[in-house]
Amino acid sequence: MEVELKLLLDPQHAAQVREHPLLAQYATGEPLLLAMHDVYVDTPDLQLCRHQAALRVRHIDGGWTQTLKAGGSVRGALHSRHEWESAVAGPQPELDALDALIKGKQPVRSLLRKDAIRGYLQTVFGTRIERLVWQLVTPQGDLVECVLDQGVIEHGSADSMRSIPISEIELELKSGNPASLFDIALALLQDVPLWTGQASKAERGYRLAAGLPLKAVKAQPLLLKDKLSVQQGFQAIAANCLEQVSANQDGVAGSEDVESLHQMRVGLRRLRSALSLFKPLLALPADLQADLDWLAGKLGAARDWDVLALDTLAPCQGELDAGILSPLTEAAREEARLAHARAAEALADVRYTRLMLGLQRWLLTCGWREGVTPRQRRALEQPLPRFAKQALRQRQRRLRKRGKLLLTGTPDQRHRIRIAAKKARYAAEFFASLFSDGKVRAYVKPLSGLQDVLGGLNDLQVADGLLRQLAEAQSPLQAPASFVRGYLAARVHERLDDARGMRRAWRRFKAARLPG
Repeated sequence: MEVELKLLLDPQHAAQVREHPLLAQYATGEPLLLAMHDVYVDTPDLQLCRHQAALRVRHIDGGWTQTLKAGGSVRGALHSRHEWESAVAGPQPELDALDALIKGKQPVRSLLRKDAIRGYLQTVFGTRIERLVWQLVTPQGDLVECVLDQGVIEHGSADSMRSIPISEIELELKSGNPASLFDIALALLQDVPLWTGQASKAERGYRLAAGLPLKAVKAQPLLLKDKLSVQQGFQAIAANCLEQVSANQDGVAGSEDVESLHQMRVGLRRLRSALSLFKPLLALPADLQADLDWLAGKLGAARDWDVLALDTLAPCQGELDAGILSPLTEAAREEARLAHARAAEALADVRYTRLMLGLQRWLLTCGWREGVTPRQRRALEQPLPRFAKQALRQRQRRLRKRGKLLLTGTPDQRHRIRIAAKKARYAAEFFASLFSDGKVRAYVKPLSGLQDVLGGLNDLQVADGLLRQLAEAQSPLQAPASFVRGYLAARVHERLDDARGMRRAWRRFKAARLPG
Protein backbone atom coordinates (compact mmCIF):
# COMPACT_ATOMS: atom_id res chain seq x y z
CA MET A 1 0.00 0.00 0.00
CA GLU A 2 1.44 3.32 -1.10
CA VAL A 3 0.91 6.14 1.43
CA GLU A 4 1.66 9.64 0.20
CA LEU A 5 0.69 13.23 0.86
CA LYS A 6 0.01 15.29 -2.26
CA LEU A 7 0.29 19.08 -2.18
CA LEU A 8 -0.14 21.57 -5.01
CA LEU A 9 1.83 24.77 -5.48
CA ASP A 10 2.18 27.63 -7.92
CA PRO A 11 5.19 27.03 -10.24
CA GLN A 12 6.60 30.39 -9.18
CA HIS A 13 7.08 28.99 -5.66
CA ALA A 14 9.02 25.90 -6.78
CA ALA A 15 12.34 27.63 -6.08
CA GLN A 16 11.28 28.23 -2.46
CA VAL A 17 10.72 24.49 -2.06
CA ARG A 18 14.07 23.59 -3.65
CA GLU A 19 15.87 25.97 -1.29
CA HIS A 20 13.84 25.23 1.84
CA PRO A 21 16.13 24.71 4.87
CA LEU A 22 14.06 21.77 6.15
CA LEU A 23 14.94 19.71 3.06
CA ALA A 24 18.62 20.52 3.45
CA GLN A 25 18.44 19.59 7.13
CA TYR A 26 16.70 16.21 6.64
CA ALA A 27 18.16 15.14 3.25
CA THR A 28 20.61 12.22 3.20
CA GLY A 29 22.34 13.67 0.16
CA GLU A 30 21.91 15.86 -2.91
CA PRO A 31 18.50 15.68 -4.65
CA LEU A 32 18.21 13.50 -7.75
CA LEU A 33 16.95 15.15 -10.95
CA LEU A 34 14.89 12.92 -13.26
CA ALA A 35 13.18 13.50 -16.61
CA MET A 36 10.10 11.30 -16.93
CA HIS A 37 7.67 10.55 -19.70
CA ASP A 38 4.56 8.59 -18.64
CA VAL A 39 2.00 7.03 -20.95
CA TYR A 40 -1.39 6.15 -19.42
CA VAL A 41 -3.28 3.40 -21.20
CA ASP A 42 -6.88 2.20 -21.08
CA THR A 43 -9.53 0.66 -23.31
CA PRO A 44 -11.55 2.87 -25.70
CA ASP A 45 -14.46 2.79 -23.23
CA LEU A 46 -12.15 3.45 -20.25
CA GLN A 47 -12.71 0.16 -18.42
CA LEU A 48 -9.79 0.72 -16.03
CA CYS A 49 -10.92 4.22 -15.14
CA ARG A 50 -14.47 3.00 -14.53
CA HIS A 51 -13.08 0.54 -11.96
CA GLN A 52 -10.97 3.22 -10.20
CA ALA A 53 -7.71 1.84 -11.59
CA ALA A 54 -4.89 3.48 -13.54
CA LEU A 55 -2.16 1.82 -15.62
CA ARG A 56 0.88 3.71 -16.83
CA VAL A 57 4.19 2.93 -18.54
CA ARG A 58 7.07 5.21 -17.56
CA HIS A 59 10.22 5.95 -19.52
CA ILE A 60 13.01 7.02 -17.19
CA ASP A 61 16.82 6.72 -17.37
CA GLY A 62 16.58 4.80 -20.63
CA GLY A 63 14.35 2.07 -19.16
CA TRP A 64 10.64 1.32 -18.98
CA THR A 65 8.51 0.55 -15.92
CA GLN A 66 4.80 -0.23 -15.71
CA THR A 67 2.71 0.68 -12.67
CA LEU A 68 -0.85 -0.26 -11.81
CA LYS A 69 -2.68 1.65 -9.05
CA ALA A 70 -6.13 0.74 -7.75
CA GLY A 71 -8.38 0.92 -4.70
CA GLY A 72 -7.42 2.74 -1.53
CA SER A 73 -8.74 6.07 -0.34
CA VAL A 74 -8.14 9.81 -0.46
CA ARG A 75 -8.62 11.94 2.65
CA GLY A 76 -7.63 15.53 2.23
CA ALA A 77 -4.18 15.34 0.69
CA LEU A 78 -3.39 11.83 2.00
CA HIS A 79 -3.54 9.22 -0.74
CA SER A 80 -3.46 5.51 0.14
CA ARG A 81 -3.57 3.20 -2.88
CA HIS A 82 -2.55 -0.32 -3.80
CA GLU A 83 0.36 -0.25 -6.22
CA TRP A 84 2.04 -2.93 -8.35
CA GLU A 85 5.14 -2.22 -10.43
CA SER A 86 7.43 -4.15 -12.77
CA ALA A 87 10.00 -3.52 -15.50
CA VAL A 88 8.88 -3.88 -19.14
CA ALA A 89 10.76 -4.02 -22.42
CA GLY A 90 9.13 -0.98 -24.01
CA PRO A 91 6.12 1.34 -23.99
CA GLN A 92 3.59 -1.53 -24.15
CA PRO A 93 2.25 -2.85 -20.83
CA GLU A 94 2.71 -6.53 -19.97
CA LEU A 95 -0.38 -7.59 -18.05
CA ASP A 96 0.85 -11.09 -17.18
CA ALA A 97 3.74 -9.59 -15.22
CA LEU A 98 1.32 -7.44 -13.20
CA ASP A 99 -1.04 -10.38 -12.69
CA ALA A 100 1.79 -12.33 -11.10
CA LEU A 101 2.42 -9.53 -8.60
CA ILE A 102 -1.16 -9.17 -7.36
CA LYS A 103 -1.85 -11.30 -4.32
CA GLY A 104 -5.21 -12.55 -3.11
CA LYS A 105 -8.61 -11.98 -4.68
CA GLN A 106 -8.12 -8.36 -5.65
CA PRO A 107 -10.94 -7.18 -7.98
CA VAL A 108 -8.33 -5.51 -10.18
CA ARG A 109 -6.77 -8.94 -10.87
CA SER A 110 -10.01 -10.20 -12.41
CA LEU A 111 -10.23 -6.97 -14.37
CA LEU A 112 -6.81 -7.47 -15.97
CA ARG A 113 -7.78 -11.00 -17.09
CA LYS A 114 -10.82 -9.85 -19.05
CA ASP A 115 -10.71 -10.24 -22.81
CA ALA A 116 -12.31 -6.80 -23.04
CA ILE A 117 -9.10 -5.38 -21.52
CA ARG A 118 -6.37 -7.48 -23.10
CA GLY A 119 -5.66 -6.51 -26.65
CA TYR A 120 -7.65 -3.28 -26.46
CA LEU A 121 -5.34 -1.03 -24.47
CA GLN A 122 -4.38 2.25 -26.09
CA THR A 123 -2.79 5.53 -25.07
CA VAL A 124 -5.27 7.90 -23.42
CA PHE A 125 -2.93 10.68 -22.28
CA GLY A 126 0.66 11.24 -21.21
CA THR A 127 2.75 13.33 -18.85
CA ARG A 128 6.15 14.96 -19.22
CA ILE A 129 7.69 15.84 -15.89
CA GLU A 130 10.93 17.11 -14.46
CA ARG A 131 11.19 15.47 -11.06
CA LEU A 132 13.46 16.44 -8.17
CA VAL A 133 13.76 13.77 -5.46
CA TRP A 134 15.06 14.11 -1.89
CA GLN A 135 15.48 11.17 0.49
CA LEU A 136 14.69 12.51 3.96
CA VAL A 137 15.30 11.17 7.44
CA THR A 138 13.40 12.94 10.22
CA PRO A 139 14.85 13.39 13.73
CA GLN A 140 12.56 10.51 14.80
CA GLY A 141 14.11 8.21 12.16
CA ASP A 142 11.20 8.18 9.68
CA LEU A 143 12.20 7.73 6.03
CA VAL A 144 10.30 9.99 3.63
CA GLU A 145 10.75 10.54 -0.09
CA CYS A 146 10.04 14.14 -1.06
CA VAL A 147 9.29 14.74 -4.73
CA LEU A 148 8.89 18.05 -6.53
CA ASP A 149 7.17 17.59 -9.90
CA GLN A 150 7.03 20.29 -12.59
CA GLY A 151 5.55 19.48 -15.99
CA VAL A 152 2.41 18.92 -18.04
CA ILE A 153 -0.35 16.42 -18.74
CA GLU A 154 -0.91 16.08 -22.50
CA HIS A 155 -3.66 14.67 -24.68
CA GLY A 156 -4.07 14.62 -28.45
CA SER A 157 -1.89 14.58 -31.53
CA ALA A 158 0.90 17.01 -32.33
CA ASP A 159 -1.39 19.33 -34.30
CA SER A 160 -4.21 19.28 -31.74
CA MET A 161 -2.42 18.89 -28.44
CA ARG A 162 -4.16 19.98 -25.22
CA SER A 163 -2.32 20.21 -21.93
CA ILE A 164 -2.65 21.25 -18.30
CA PRO A 165 0.25 22.07 -15.98
CA ILE A 166 1.56 19.93 -13.13
CA SER A 167 3.18 21.59 -10.12
CA GLU A 168 3.06 19.51 -6.98
CA ILE A 169 4.88 18.00 -4.03
CA GLU A 170 4.53 14.36 -3.07
CA LEU A 171 5.68 13.15 0.32
CA GLU A 172 5.79 9.34 0.36
CA LEU A 173 6.36 7.37 3.54
CA LYS A 174 9.03 4.73 3.02
CA SER A 175 9.17 3.61 6.65
CA GLY A 176 8.19 4.96 10.04
CA ASN A 177 5.28 7.03 11.34
CA PRO A 178 2.83 8.57 8.81
CA ALA A 179 2.59 11.62 11.08
CA SER A 180 6.00 12.66 9.75
CA LEU A 181 4.38 13.42 6.38
CA PHE A 182 2.11 15.99 8.02
CA ASP A 183 4.94 17.44 10.10
CA ILE A 184 7.02 18.07 6.98
CA ALA A 185 4.04 19.45 5.06
CA LEU A 186 3.06 21.83 7.86
CA ALA A 187 6.66 23.02 8.15
CA LEU A 188 6.80 23.74 4.41
CA LEU A 189 3.43 25.48 4.60
CA GLN A 190 4.84 28.07 6.99
CA ASP A 191 7.00 29.45 4.16
CA VAL A 192 5.40 28.26 0.90
CA PRO A 193 1.72 28.56 -0.13
CA LEU A 194 0.47 25.00 -0.64
CA TRP A 195 -2.92 23.42 -1.34
CA THR A 196 -4.19 19.93 -0.68
CA GLY A 197 -4.18 17.79 -3.82
CA GLN A 198 -7.34 15.74 -4.06
CA ALA A 199 -7.00 14.45 -7.65
CA SER A 200 -4.14 12.23 -8.78
CA LYS A 201 -2.33 12.83 -12.07
CA ALA A 202 -4.37 9.99 -13.53
CA GLU A 203 -7.67 11.59 -12.51
CA ARG A 204 -6.65 14.94 -13.97
CA GLY A 205 -5.49 13.23 -17.14
CA TYR A 206 -8.79 11.43 -17.59
CA ARG A 207 -10.66 14.68 -17.09
CA LEU A 208 -8.54 16.29 -19.81
CA ALA A 209 -8.76 13.38 -22.23
CA ALA A 210 -12.33 12.21 -21.75
CA GLY A 211 -13.96 15.37 -20.44
CA LEU A 212 -15.09 13.55 -17.31
CA PRO A 213 -17.06 15.99 -15.16
CA LEU A 214 -16.53 16.57 -11.48
CA LYS A 215 -19.31 14.84 -9.59
CA ALA A 216 -20.64 15.52 -6.13
CA VAL A 217 -19.74 12.71 -3.73
CA LYS A 218 -22.01 11.50 -0.96
CA ALA A 219 -20.79 9.82 2.23
CA GLN A 220 -19.31 6.40 1.57
CA PRO A 221 -20.62 3.35 3.48
CA LEU A 222 -19.05 3.08 6.92
CA LEU A 223 -18.27 -0.39 8.24
CA LEU A 224 -17.42 -0.54 11.94
CA LYS A 225 -16.42 -3.83 13.54
CA ASP A 226 -17.64 -4.97 16.95
CA LYS A 227 -14.09 -5.34 18.27
CA LEU A 228 -13.19 -1.69 17.75
CA SER A 229 -12.58 0.49 20.77
CA VAL A 230 -14.35 3.83 21.18
CA GLN A 231 -11.18 5.60 20.09
CA GLN A 232 -10.81 3.47 16.96
CA GLY A 233 -14.48 3.97 16.16
CA PHE A 234 -14.10 7.74 16.35
CA GLN A 235 -11.06 7.62 14.07
CA ALA A 236 -13.00 5.62 11.47
CA ILE A 237 -16.07 7.87 11.66
CA ALA A 238 -14.12 11.13 11.49
CA ALA A 239 -11.98 9.83 8.63
CA ASN A 240 -15.15 8.89 6.72
CA CYS A 241 -16.49 12.43 7.20
CA LEU A 242 -13.19 13.98 6.07
CA GLU A 243 -13.22 11.75 3.01
CA GLN A 244 -16.59 13.21 2.00
CA VAL A 245 -15.35 16.76 2.62
CA SER A 246 -12.19 16.36 0.56
CA ALA A 247 -13.91 14.39 -2.22
CA ASN A 248 -16.04 17.46 -3.01
CA GLN A 249 -13.40 20.16 -2.67
CA ASP A 250 -12.47 20.22 -6.37
CA GLY A 251 -16.13 20.60 -7.32
CA VAL A 252 -16.46 23.56 -4.96
CA ALA A 253 -13.12 25.14 -5.87
CA GLY A 254 -13.49 24.87 -9.63
CA SER A 255 -17.13 25.65 -10.31
CA GLU A 256 -20.42 26.88 -8.90
CA ASP A 257 -21.70 23.32 -8.56
CA VAL A 258 -24.56 23.43 -6.09
CA GLU A 259 -24.51 19.72 -5.24
CA SER A 260 -20.73 19.54 -4.62
CA LEU A 261 -20.99 22.41 -2.17
CA HIS A 262 -24.00 20.80 -0.52
CA GLN A 263 -22.20 17.46 -0.10
CA MET A 264 -19.03 19.10 1.17
CA ARG A 265 -21.13 20.95 3.74
CA VAL A 266 -22.91 17.71 4.69
CA GLY A 267 -19.52 16.07 5.25
CA LEU A 268 -18.47 18.98 7.43
CA ARG A 269 -21.71 18.83 9.43
CA ARG A 270 -21.29 15.09 9.90
CA LEU A 271 -17.78 15.72 11.20
CA ARG A 272 -18.98 18.39 13.62
CA SER A 273 -21.75 16.03 14.77
CA ALA A 274 -19.18 13.27 15.35
CA LEU A 275 -17.05 15.64 17.42
CA SER A 276 -20.12 16.55 19.47
CA LEU A 277 -21.02 12.87 19.91
CA PHE A 278 -17.60 11.99 21.34
CA LYS A 279 -17.06 15.33 23.13
CA PRO A 280 -17.24 13.92 26.69
CA LEU A 281 -14.11 11.89 25.89
CA LEU A 282 -12.10 14.03 23.49
CA ALA A 283 -11.94 17.62 22.31
CA LEU A 284 -10.65 19.23 19.15
CA PRO A 285 -7.85 21.77 19.74
CA ALA A 286 -9.09 25.35 19.82
CA ASP A 287 -7.19 26.45 16.70
CA LEU A 288 -8.60 23.60 14.61
CA GLN A 289 -12.09 24.26 15.99
CA ALA A 290 -11.83 27.93 15.00
CA ASP A 291 -10.75 26.99 11.46
CA LEU A 292 -13.53 24.40 11.23
CA ASP A 293 -16.11 27.03 12.23
CA TRP A 294 -14.64 29.44 9.67
CA LEU A 295 -14.99 26.90 6.85
CA ALA A 296 -18.51 25.95 7.95
CA GLY A 297 -19.50 29.62 7.80
CA LYS A 298 -18.23 30.00 4.23
CA LEU A 299 -20.02 26.90 2.98
CA GLY A 300 -23.17 27.60 4.99
CA ALA A 301 -23.59 31.10 3.53
CA ALA A 302 -23.41 29.77 -0.03
CA ARG A 303 -25.84 26.95 0.76
CA ASP A 304 -28.37 29.36 2.28
CA TRP A 305 -28.44 31.49 -0.90
CA ASP A 306 -28.73 28.35 -3.05
CA VAL A 307 -31.74 27.18 -1.05
CA LEU A 308 -33.39 30.60 -1.27
CA ALA A 309 -32.97 30.85 -5.04
CA LEU A 310 -33.64 27.23 -6.01
CA ASP A 311 -35.84 25.71 -3.31
CA THR A 312 -37.79 28.63 -1.84
CA LEU A 313 -38.33 31.24 -4.58
CA ALA A 314 -38.28 29.05 -7.69
CA PRO A 315 -41.34 26.96 -6.66
CA CYS A 316 -43.33 30.21 -6.22
CA GLN A 317 -43.24 31.01 -9.95
CA GLY A 318 -46.79 29.90 -10.58
CA GLU A 319 -48.13 31.61 -7.47
CA LEU A 320 -46.56 35.10 -7.50
CA ASP A 321 -46.41 37.82 -10.12
CA ALA A 322 -43.24 37.56 -12.22
CA GLY A 323 -42.59 41.28 -11.84
CA ILE A 324 -42.28 40.78 -8.10
CA LEU A 325 -40.54 37.41 -8.04
CA SER A 326 -38.05 37.66 -10.94
CA PRO A 327 -35.84 40.49 -9.60
CA LEU A 328 -35.62 38.79 -6.22
CA THR A 329 -34.74 35.44 -7.80
CA GLU A 330 -32.05 37.04 -9.95
CA ALA A 331 -30.63 38.91 -6.98
CA ALA A 332 -30.59 35.70 -4.90
CA ARG A 333 -28.81 33.84 -7.70
CA GLU A 334 -26.20 36.59 -7.91
CA GLU A 335 -25.66 36.44 -4.14
CA ALA A 336 -25.34 32.65 -4.43
CA ARG A 337 -22.74 33.08 -7.18
CA LEU A 338 -20.75 35.49 -5.03
CA ALA A 339 -21.04 33.19 -1.99
CA HIS A 340 -19.79 30.25 -4.09
CA ALA A 341 -16.83 32.39 -5.16
CA ARG A 342 -16.06 33.18 -1.52
CA ALA A 343 -16.26 29.47 -0.67
CA ALA A 344 -13.82 28.72 -3.50
CA GLU A 345 -11.52 31.45 -2.19
CA ALA A 346 -11.63 29.82 1.23
CA LEU A 347 -10.46 26.51 -0.23
CA ALA A 348 -7.62 28.36 -1.99
CA ASP A 349 -6.56 29.90 1.32
CA VAL A 350 -3.63 28.23 3.12
CA ARG A 351 -5.87 28.29 6.19
CA TYR A 352 -7.90 25.50 4.58
CA THR A 353 -4.71 23.55 3.81
CA ARG A 354 -3.56 23.94 7.41
CA LEU A 355 -6.98 22.83 8.67
CA MET A 356 -7.08 19.66 6.57
CA LEU A 357 -3.49 18.72 7.39
CA GLY A 358 -4.01 19.50 11.07
CA LEU A 359 -7.23 17.48 11.31
CA GLN A 360 -5.67 14.45 9.66
CA ARG A 361 -2.57 14.60 11.85
CA TRP A 362 -4.74 14.95 14.96
CA LEU A 363 -6.75 11.88 13.96
CA LEU A 364 -3.71 9.85 13.02
CA THR A 365 -1.79 10.54 16.22
CA CYS A 366 -4.80 10.43 18.57
CA GLY A 367 -3.95 13.97 19.59
CA TRP A 368 -6.83 14.04 22.09
CA ARG A 369 -4.93 11.65 24.40
CA GLU A 370 -2.72 14.48 25.61
CA GLY A 371 -4.16 15.65 28.91
CA VAL A 372 -7.05 13.18 29.18
CA THR A 373 -7.92 11.88 32.62
CA PRO A 374 -7.46 8.20 33.52
CA ARG A 375 -11.24 7.84 33.47
CA GLN A 376 -11.46 9.28 29.96
CA ARG A 377 -8.62 7.03 28.81
CA ARG A 378 -10.46 3.94 30.10
CA ALA A 379 -13.65 5.12 28.39
CA LEU A 380 -11.81 5.57 25.09
CA GLU A 381 -10.60 1.99 25.33
CA GLN A 382 -14.01 0.45 26.05
CA PRO A 383 -15.80 -1.56 23.32
CA LEU A 384 -17.45 0.64 20.72
CA PRO A 385 -20.88 -1.14 20.71
CA ARG A 386 -21.43 -0.30 24.39
CA PHE A 387 -20.62 3.37 23.77
CA ALA A 388 -22.83 3.40 20.66
CA LYS A 389 -25.88 2.21 22.58
CA GLN A 390 -25.33 4.81 25.30
CA ALA A 391 -24.81 7.58 22.75
CA LEU A 392 -27.98 6.71 20.85
CA ARG A 393 -30.01 6.72 24.06
CA GLN A 394 -28.60 10.12 25.01
CA ARG A 395 -29.41 11.56 21.59
CA GLN A 396 -32.92 10.12 21.83
CA ARG A 397 -33.54 11.59 25.29
CA ARG A 398 -32.32 15.02 24.19
CA LEU A 399 -34.60 15.03 21.17
CA ARG A 400 -37.62 13.88 23.20
CA LYS A 401 -36.99 16.63 25.77
CA ARG A 402 -36.66 19.38 23.16
CA GLY A 403 -39.59 18.00 21.19
CA LYS A 404 -42.02 18.99 23.94
CA LEU A 405 -41.90 22.50 22.42
CA LEU A 406 -42.49 21.29 18.88
CA LEU A 407 -45.90 22.96 18.46
CA THR A 408 -45.64 25.83 20.93
CA GLY A 409 -41.97 26.82 20.71
CA THR A 410 -40.31 29.79 19.04
CA PRO A 411 -38.54 29.45 15.66
CA ASP A 412 -35.21 29.16 17.51
CA GLN A 413 -36.58 26.38 19.70
CA ARG A 414 -37.90 24.49 16.67
CA HIS A 415 -34.49 24.95 15.06
CA ARG A 416 -32.89 23.31 18.10
CA ILE A 417 -35.33 20.40 17.77
CA ARG A 418 -34.30 20.02 14.12
CA ILE A 419 -30.62 20.02 15.05
CA ALA A 420 -31.27 17.40 17.73
CA ALA A 421 -33.09 15.24 15.17
CA LYS A 422 -30.21 15.62 12.72
CA LYS A 423 -27.63 14.66 15.35
CA ALA A 424 -29.69 11.62 16.36
CA ARG A 425 -29.89 10.54 12.71
CA TYR A 426 -26.19 11.04 12.10
CA ALA A 427 -25.38 9.02 15.22
CA ALA A 428 -27.63 6.18 14.09
CA GLU A 429 -26.02 6.23 10.64
CA PHE A 430 -22.50 6.29 12.09
CA PHE A 431 -23.17 3.17 14.16
CA ALA A 432 -25.50 1.44 11.68
CA SER A 433 -23.11 -1.44 10.90
CA LEU A 434 -23.08 -2.44 14.58
CA PHE A 435 -26.82 -3.19 14.59
CA SER A 436 -29.47 -4.88 12.50
CA ASP A 437 -29.84 -3.13 9.16
CA GLY A 438 -33.63 -3.33 9.28
CA LYS A 439 -33.81 -1.81 12.76
CA VAL A 440 -31.52 1.04 11.79
CA ARG A 441 -33.61 1.87 8.72
CA ALA A 442 -36.81 1.72 10.79
CA TYR A 443 -35.31 4.22 13.25
CA VAL A 444 -33.67 6.58 10.76
CA LYS A 445 -36.71 6.92 8.49
CA PRO A 446 -38.96 8.78 11.00
CA LEU A 447 -35.98 10.88 12.09
CA SER A 448 -35.47 11.96 8.48
CA GLY A 449 -39.18 12.70 8.16
CA LEU A 450 -39.16 14.89 11.26
CA GLN A 451 -36.02 16.62 10.07
CA ASP A 452 -37.61 17.35 6.67
CA VAL A 453 -40.72 18.89 8.21
CA LEU A 454 -38.70 21.13 10.48
CA GLY A 455 -36.17 21.83 7.75
CA GLY A 456 -38.89 23.27 5.52
CA LEU A 457 -39.90 25.70 8.28
CA ASN A 458 -36.28 26.62 8.93
CA ASP A 459 -35.71 27.34 5.22
CA LEU A 460 -38.60 29.81 5.29
CA GLN A 461 -37.16 31.44 8.41
CA VAL A 462 -33.72 31.77 6.80
CA ALA A 463 -35.34 33.09 3.61
CA ASP A 464 -36.94 35.91 5.58
CA GLY A 465 -33.56 37.08 6.85
CA LEU A 466 -31.91 36.86 3.41
CA LEU A 467 -34.73 38.79 1.75
CA ARG A 468 -34.34 41.45 4.41
CA GLN A 469 -30.63 41.64 3.51
CA LEU A 470 -31.46 42.10 -0.17
CA ALA A 471 -33.94 44.87 0.62
CA GLU A 472 -31.43 46.70 2.81
CA ALA A 473 -28.67 46.45 0.20
CA GLN A 474 -30.74 47.29 -2.90
CA SER A 475 -33.54 49.86 -2.54
CA PRO A 476 -35.39 48.74 -5.73
CA LEU A 477 -35.91 45.36 -4.05
CA GLN A 478 -37.53 46.74 -0.90
CA ALA A 479 -41.12 46.55 -2.11
CA PRO A 480 -40.94 43.08 -3.76
CA ALA A 481 -38.92 41.70 -0.83
CA SER A 482 -41.49 43.00 1.65
CA PHE A 483 -44.31 41.40 -0.33
CA VAL A 484 -42.58 38.00 -0.63
CA ARG A 485 -41.58 38.05 3.02
CA GLY A 486 -45.24 38.49 3.91
CA TYR A 487 -46.21 35.69 1.56
CA LEU A 488 -43.63 33.31 3.07
CA ALA A 489 -44.64 34.31 6.61
CA ALA A 490 -48.21 33.36 5.75
CA ARG A 491 -46.96 29.94 4.60
CA VAL A 492 -45.20 29.47 7.94
CA HIS A 493 -48.37 30.34 9.85
CA GLU A 494 -50.41 27.97 7.68
CA ARG A 495 -48.03 25.12 8.47
CA LEU A 496 -48.08 25.91 12.17
CA ASP A 497 -51.85 26.32 12.30
CA ASP A 498 -52.34 23.06 10.43
CA ALA A 499 -49.83 21.09 12.48
CA ARG A 500 -50.90 17.65 11.27
CA GLY A 501 -47.63 17.11 9.45
CA MET A 502 -45.52 17.88 12.50
CA ARG A 503 -47.75 15.82 14.80
CA ARG A 504 -47.60 12.88 12.42
CA ALA A 505 -43.79 13.12 12.08
CA TRP A 506 -43.41 13.34 15.86
CA ARG A 507 -45.69 10.34 16.51
CA ARG A 508 -43.73 8.25 14.04
CA PHE A 509 -40.46 9.19 15.73
CA LYS A 510 -41.79 8.42 19.22
CA ALA A 511 -43.03 5.04 18.02
CA ALA A 512 -39.64 4.12 16.55
CA ARG A 513 -37.40 1.85 18.60
CA LEU A 514 -33.69 2.41 19.07
CA PRO A 515 -31.63 -0.05 17.00
CA GLY A 516 -29.54 -1.09 20.02
